[in-house]
Amino acid sequence: MDQFFLTTALILIALMLMTLYRAIVGPTVLDRLLGVNGIGSKTVVLLILAGHLFHREEMFVDIALAYGMLNFITVIAAARFFQKRKGLNLEPDGQ
Repeated sequence: MDQFFLTTALILIALMLMTLYRAIVGPTVLDRLLGVNGIGSKTVVLLILAGHLFHREEMFVDIALAYGMLNFITVIAAARFFQKRKGLNLEPDGQ
């Protein structure tokens, strides 16, 4: 059963790398924010899988919940910041 969770974690890391590409390259600020939020959400699941693999679910669930709340608050704050600057949907110059 641990092999299944390890394989799932490795697939999740591969998906996180694809999302990282969108967070770096994304043509708009909104694409970058969604990429960062996707990485944060996948990190929460990865922390819970790590807790199961290390047989310390109670500790890793607490860390995952705290990280999830921090990720949510950060993305909302960044979205409001860029909305007030009127730069949320604008494409960068030169494209």
